[in-house]
Amino acid sequence: MQLPIDLSKYFSPIQPTIKGTDKQVAYRECLPDIRLQSYIYCYWELKTNQALANKFYYRVVADGCMDIFFELNQPAENYVMGFCKQYTEFLLSNCFHYIGIRFLPTMFPQIFKINAAEISNRFERLEVVASKTSTFIGDFISPDQTFEQIKNLFDQYFLYMISNVKWNEDGRLYNAIDIILKKAGVINVEKDLDTGISLRQLRRLFEFYIGDTAKTFSKVVRFQNILRVKPSQQSLRENKLFFDVGYYDQAHFIKEFKNFYGVTPSRAFER
Repeated sequence: MQLPIDLSKYFSPIQPTIKGTDKQVAYRECLPDIRLQSYIYCYWELKTNQALANKFYYRVVADGCMDIFFELNQPAENYVMGFCKQYTEFLLSNCFHYIGIRFLPTMFPQIFKINAAEISNRFERLEVVASKTSTFIGDFISPDQTFEQIKNLFDQYFLYMISNVKWNEDGRLYNAIDIILKKAGVINVEKDLDTGISLRQLRRLFEFYIGDTAKTFSKVVRFQNILRVKPSQQSLRENKLFFDVGYYDQAHFIKEFKNFYGVTPSRAFER
C-alpha cells in the first residue's frame, strides 16, 4: 500500500533524553526494517544499568504518537498508550527494563482497527485492544533476549501484520496532515485545512485516526518542532521564539509548553 504521504519524511517525534541519572538509566531508539518505516517510527528501550536508590519518575512528553510498551521481565503484561494532549508521568520501580514500539500518527488505529479516540490520554492493557498482539508478546518475548533480537521479532511480526491491513487511503485526511507537518503546526485550522471536506468531517477523521482534533494535533506538532530546534535560554529570552511559532505572547507559550512537557521551557532547555 502506498500512503498519500510518507509521514516518516516529515515527522520525527522526540522524547527528551534522560537527565541527571545518565549513568544509571539509559534510553535508546532504533529504526524498524526499512519496509516498516512508514508505519513505525522506532522501537525503544528504557532501562536501569544499576539499581537506583529510589523509585524513578519518568516523564513522557506529548509527541502525537501511540505506543505499545511492556516490562521485559513481565512481557505478558503489555499496554498501549494513546495519543496524549499533555505530558504523562510514570512512577517506576528502582530497577526496570521497558521495551516499546512507537507508531507514526494514524498507523496504530489502521493496523489494529480501533478508534484512536477511545484510548486517548490514557494507557490500556493491550489485550483489550489487540489481543493477538498481546499474546504474541507474552509468548515470544523473554528477558534473556537482546534488544536487537526483540527488534527482529517485531520486524517479522509487523511485516506480516501490515500485509493484511486494508488501509484507508483517504487523501483528504493525509492532505490535512501534510499541511500541518509542512507548516510545523503553525496553522489556522479553519483557513489552512481546506482539503475538500467540512470541518465536522475533518474533526471526525482526526479523532478516529489520530485520537484528537486537527487543532490539538497541530499544537503537538508545533511543540515537537520547538524540541527539535533546541533553543538556548538566551534565545528564549531575546529572540522571542514564541512569536515565530505562532503564540500570542510569552505567557501563552510557557503555559502550553509546560502542559506538553511538564516543566517550563527554561527548565527543559537548561544546559
